Amino acid sequence: MTRRRRTVPPSPLPQRDGVDPVRVRLPGTGQWATVRDHLVTRLPVGSGVVDGMFDAGLIVGADGRPVPADAPCVPGLFVWFHRELPAEVPVPFPLEIVYRDEHIVVADKPHFLATTPRGSHVAQTALARLRHELGIPLLGAAHRLDRLTAGLMLFTVRPEERGAYQALFRDRLIHKEYEAVAPHDPALALPRTLRSRIVKERGVPAAREVEGEPNALSRVELLEHRADGLARYRLVPGTGQTHQLRVHMSALGVPILGDPLYPEVTGPVPAGDFRRPLQLLARALEFTDPVTGARHRLRSGRTLAAWASYGDWAAEHHATEDCAGGDRAAGARTTVDRTAAHRTSVPRTSGQ
Repeated sequence: MTRRRRTVPPSPLPQRDGVDPVRVRLPGTGQWATVRDHLVTRLPVGSGVVDGMFDAGLIVGADGRPVPADAPCVPGLFVWFHRELPAEVPVPFPLEIVYRDEHIVVADKPHFLATTPRGSHVAQTALARLRHELGIPLLGAAHRLDRLTAGLMLFTVRPEERGAYQALFRDRLIHKEYEAVAPHDPALALPRTLRSRIVKERGVPAAREVEGEPNALSRVELLEHRADGLARYRLVPGTGQTHQLRVHMSALGVPILGDPLYPEVTGPVPAGDFRRPLQLLARALEFTDPVTGARHRLRSGRTLAAWASYGDWAAEHHATEDCAGGDRAAGARTTVDRTAAHRTSVPRTSGQ
């Protein structure tokens, strides 16, 4: 017998600053007599805060009407509310649009901006900012990019098409190139392809290499080097493990400049300290659009600050505007082959 999935009703609350309201499904079993009892147990904010939300009518049902605190906890029903957003220091760097059509948006994300709302980064995320600035409340991220990494990100306009674009990354149908600034080692033979097994444990900041069957593949190429001991590298990931390129560069003995995790974990950077951004950039994306069949070749227009002016990047004290200038997009370039006649068939799955 096939179990039917329960249809989730649409949210009765609009987004706030590009952030979706929280949706809670009431449990099928439990000792909670009322909705309030369950939310007090589930939400880590204390009973006083939950009572205040009920008193203010901030917790609503599918019809948009406030739910009374003493409403019975009916299994399977949903309630919605907006959580109190954490205090966030604005990331003062531009989020450039490289390409946009009715299906996708490709943005050039700055350093220090998280991809999607999570933890202490909610409104100050690429997804929330784009939803708000472009007026596309249903915009979704097709993949993730580390908060400390800058560069190209693919977003989807229509939720029903998101799985097709996520499959590009899951099935390795998209070509990605990164650029990094790191020390130059004349004894290091490049280009080379690194293969290793990388694991990332929940709650542990850094990933690590372990014995076992490789699950991470990266190609490292030397683009150029100069007399001050720095070099510019092209990095091409063949897989998508967490922090993969950063781990592999560190393993080669040339860790990426500005990396707070590799080869050693340093202390947390205070909020609002935008100095010395990680010198890693998602430079290029190339793929065939699974919906339109168009061939996209997209490139970031950013310049890594340590390569443009190492002295400014390494300075102990400099203004936020100076930091932004070194990595500001300088006219991102895009080429789209509209003559592509073949449409790639991609299953619509949840992706990675």
